[in-house]
Amino acid sequence: MTLFEAFLLGSLQGLTEFIPVSSSGHLVLAQHWLGLQSSPTFDMLVNLGTFLALLVFFRSRILEITDRIFRKKDFRLARNVILTAIPVGLAGLFFSEFFEQPAIQQPLVVAVMLASVGLVMIFIDELPRLSPVVQEDDLSTKRSFGIGVAQMFALIPGVSRSGSSIIAGRLAGLTYQKAAEYSFLVSIPVMAAVVLKGFVGSEGRQFISDHFWIWVISNIAAFGFGLLAVGFMINYLKKGNFKIFGYYRVGLAAIVLLVLAFAH
Repeated sequence: MTLFEAFLLGSLQGLTEFIPVSSSGHLVLAQHWLGLQSSPTFDMLVNLGTFLALLVFFRSRILEITDRIFRKKDFRLARNVILTAIPVGLAGLFFSEFFEQPAIQQPLVVAVMLASVGLVMIFIDELPRLSPVVQEDDLSTKRSFGIGVAQMFALIPGVSRSGSSIIAGRLAGLTYQKAAEYSFLVSIPVMAAVVLKGFVGSEGRQFISDHFWIWVISNIAAFGFGLLAVGFMINYLKKGNFKIFGYYRVGLAAIVLLVLAFAH
């Protein structure tokens, strides 16, 4: 992998991690058809940039949550975030190797997932929703855990962690904007665990030792573009909805399927 390829993959990770079009799916397509070489270890380590982007963007909110916990003894939001993070954390811990298999990391799998979740995004406002919830604090434990269960499916390339959790948050009664904010807050402990796993594991440490500048450049790109993507999503969903992302996903899936059909 060259430094330019590292920059491209980091940029792709940053943009697509928070925009609900699936970062893992785009990385699979980039590896298969653009010749950009990656690996599960690199994909894990590049999460540092997007993790830092979340910390910077939500620094005030993180301080607010900390103040609630230690000064006001208000644990509701922290409880909900932990409940939502637990399912995907456990799934990633025990099943990540299964979902990293070559048979799953394929353009066909990505296309099917892009289209399936895209159709849900297009028709989400016609789907039944639970009673409205004004703030993330007001989510019940069942709703919080349910959002986490939905987020587990993001281990499949093409689903999207932000997409699955925003969809579930919307169906659980949150507005689009609040569902997005909650999705990104939940991503903080999830990404922290992924980053920690990368640094603790021998493969991650070896990769950084052997490819230090590739690791640095990719994470700088992921940080910068991730920061832009988070801001875009929060501002867009104040007034917009999911349909534009659904149409993009379905359109990209159609292109992938056409390419696969003609390739055979």
